[in-house]
Amino acid sequence: MDKKIISTGAIFGMIAIILGAFGAHALKKVLSLEQLSTFETGVRYQMYHAVFLLFIGLTNQLSQKAKKTIYFLVLFGVILFSGSIYLLATNGLTPFDFKVIGFVTPIGGLLLILGWGVLLLNIINKKS
Repeated sequence: MDKKIISTGAIFGMIAIILGAFGAHALKKVLSLEQLSTFETGVRYQMYHAVFLLFIGLTNQLSQKAKKTIYFLVLFGVILFSGSIYLLATNGLTPFDFKVIGFVTPIGGLLLILGWGVLLLNIINKKS
């Protein structure tokens, strides 16, 4: 499981760098400052959680069950939170109106919060 967690963290990190560069260069010409700022928020949170997954995969302070729970919360949290932000920020560039999927953004955010919460509870409840 650790290899999968670390690999996902690395993939999320790589994608965040690619999307950040894409936003800074290509999207800068076609998005408003507000849309670009929104896009960058998605990139920033994706990178935070890429590093979080790397930490989870490398720590020996958590059980495999806790790591698996955190992994899936973060995986789906990033997809829903950052993914929906990317689509909403670039909404005007496609014929599809992505505003209909806007409700998934807070669901993704909640999953990310729960991932951190699982970490906190496992550390608090860990027997020394």
